Amino acid sequence: MYIEDETFTGVNQLERAEYEYCTFVNCDLSNAFLNGFKFLECEFEDCNLSNANLVATAFKNVTFTNCKLMGLDFSKSDSFGFEVTFNTCQLMHANFYQVQLKKTYFNSCKIVEVDFSEADLSQAVFSECDLSGAIFEQTNLEGTDFRTSEYFQIHPEFNRMKGAKFSKENIAGLVQHLKIKIE
Repeated sequence: MYIEDETFTGVNQLERAEYEYCTFVNCDLSNAFLNGFKFLECEFEDCNLSNANLVATAFKNVTFTNCKLMGLDFSKSDSFGFEVTFNTCQLMHANFYQVQLKKTYFNSCKIVEVDFSEADLSQAVFSECDLSGAIFEQTNLEGTDFRTSEYFQIHPEFNRMKGAKFSKENIAGLVQHLKIKIE
């Protein structure tokens, strides 16, 4: 089934389909089985997708704004053409293991205890994000912008970081594991 250019407001279930140029507003899709769904050029606004099942789910140029996205395993979604943007979202306990997130924009998000292990975050932007407990291991962070974000802990020796951007105020997140004091 193919659905184009429709707005869904307040729904709590969707038919398995390919959604293109659709907008989802105030939808509660928590714990939904979205296996095999395709979202192309779609927007999710004020939605809850927490703990939704994303096996083979396609997200191609999808924007999430003010959404609750807790416990999502994006590593199981369709990797072909995967492109997302996050604005003022709660991305707690999500998994992006080995996901291609090159140039992804995270704006004012709570990205707490999220696994970015082996992901490609090159040239991504974390603008005013809380990265408490986020895991960066063997992650490509080349050219990634962390200048306005906080609470991250990144071990430079375990990640590719050429050209990554940090501010003087948040540089402690790179050396915290060394147990030294910065004053």
